[in-house]
Amino acid sequence: MELKKDMAQSFLNKSSLSARTKLLHQVGASLYNTSHGFHEEEVKKTLLQFPGGSIDLQKKDNGIGILTLNNPSKMNAFSGVMMLQLLEKVIELENWTEGKGLIVRGAKNTFSSGSDLNAVKALGTPQDGVALSMFMQNTLTRFMRLPLISVALVQGRALGGGAEFTTACDFRLMTPESEIRFVHKEMGIIPSWGGASRLVEIIGSRQALKVLSGALKLNSEKALNIGMIEEVLQSSDETKSLEEAQGWLMQFVSGPPEVIRALKKSVCSGRELCLEEALQNERDLLGTVWGGPANLEAIARKGKFNK
Repeated sequence: MELKKDMAQSFLNKSSLSARTKLLHQVGASLYNTSHGFHEEEVKKTLLQFPGGSIDLQKKDNGIGILTLNNPSKMNAFSGVMMLQLLEKVIELENWTEGKGLIVRGAKNTFSSGSDLNAVKALGTPQDGVALSMFMQNTLTRFMRLPLISVALVQGRALGGGAEFTTACDFRLMTPESEIRFVHKEMGIIPSWGGASRLVEIIGSRQALKVLSGALKLNSEKALNIGMIEEVLQSSDETKSLEEAQGWLMQFVSGPPEVIRALKKSVCSGRELCLEEALQNERDLLGTVWGGPANLEAIARKGKFNK
């Protein structure tokens, strides 16, 4: 088994990967660094000044993780400490080799109301806003590139930054009474965690412009109609809807982790790279699973059926 992994890694190293493709392969790669005027350690020190809430992660034996935004007294708004913890959890998930899927949810039957206004008020200069934007774009881009199939379980309200976070997930599910709303315009700003760019990819530029400029309240029916979500769950109960979401996700993550993870990586490269680079990356990812245990087992199983 180790020999196969070494051969696959050697194959990857020898292949003609572009700089952008290598960046996509590299665990922990970020969009911004000091060359962009971004000083992560300084931003972290600033965010530490705004405590409250937590980001909780449960990693289950079936390969599904549950990431919970936990600050119910403020509708799960992101404090500075929660932003730091989100990065910590993303790093933990990057190293979870047995992981296949992830559900993102909020505590106490609501998703998230965005940023904690105490932090927003204190970080009042354009420089503060841009630094925070770069920090959260770094984190959510790494989140998007996780080799896990992710789904946002939207219960209650997903507002502002909470709405932006849902767009970083591969899929979105809503409970019947929930809503998604990009309220940035009403706050005199625009999305800054990458939400506008990702929203265009999800629902197209015309619909995205309507949603953002109108600060439209997307209830579950409207969100489903414009393609923002995959499905409206049957239950609004916190426990039952989580069970439903896990059942929904299982149809996409059944199978060996190495195959599910390679599939997610290939889709990421198709989204982020030009066609030629994406094709080469797909070829290289194939080298990590072709002739592997899952492949050989499937061939043997099919051979039995053909007899």
